[in-house]
Amino acid sequence: MNDQDFKFYEELLRKESGLVVTPEKMYLLESRLLPIAQKNEVQGLEGLAQKMRATRDTALQREVVEAMTTNETSFFRDSTPFQRLKDDLLPLFVKTRSARRSLRIWSAACSSGQEPYSIAMLLRDHPALAGWKIEIVATDLSLDILAQAKSGVYSQFEVQRGLPVQMLVKYFTQQGDKWLAKQELRDMVIFKQANLLTDLTHLGQFDIVFCRNVLIYFDAQTKAKVLAAIKGAMSQDGVLLLGGAETVIGVSDNFKPTAEIKGVYIRTDSTFVAPAKSAAPAPSPTTKSAIA
Repeated sequence: MNDQDFKFYEELLRKESGLVVTPEKMYLLESRLLPIAQKNEVQGLEGLAQKMRATRDTALQREVVEAMTTNETSFFRDSTPFQRLKDDLLPLFVKTRSARRSLRIWSAACSSGQEPYSIAMLLRDHPALAGWKIEIVATDLSLDILAQAKSGVYSQFEVQRGLPVQMLVKYFTQQGDKWLAKQELRDMVIFKQANLLTDLTHLGQFDIVFCRNVLIYFDAQTKAKVLAAIKGAMSQDGVLLLGGAETVIGVSDNFKPTAEIKGVYIRTDSTFVAPAKSAAPAPSPTTKSAIA
């Protein structure tokens, strides 16, 4: 691919999705876009770029962007954030939201839906939330991947990746060689198309936001812009969970880490109050100190 065509893809992806593509990621362009070129009967990525320039086909441009922004996912991926949700955040929000008995959670860049369904299973298994109004909003840029997520249908390979067998049996129904999320689970999740680079106020305010393994694809300026938009969609005492390789430190002045719950971020103007840690038990009078 010549420099002019590469620059065309680079600018298109950055403008429409914030995705940063470097020459080292050429293999990714080829693996994801060559099928689109073949479908459109053009010669390789050069021919695809030429067709988009000549026709200004917005549908084709959207297909290219969606193909490049569809990311890998699995049920309960990187288990730590889900453990934080179960052990620390849900008990806390049960207390702080006890008057209104409602909770809104956002799964940003939800891909094929494993993350929001994982969240939904944890919420259904939390007895203190019985009778609450629960809303999980899952968004992605790709309409095709959202349709797949909304269907709630997964292959044997997909359900074997991270989904405990007891949850599989409890919340999914086998249909041939596929598994279908039960209606009670699908009803908990609202799937919507959303671009993280645009105004997000139409989504409303959220108590908990999952935006994991997304910022790693953006440059510093775009990361700051996305985090500013997320802040605007969060309640003042809301929390943000990022991917293991992501942080707000040195990236945005809108968020700061919580000292009490590792991997959880709050607004810099937050009214969030973390649960007090239990004090270590005092040593027995008959027990000698290990460092005496």
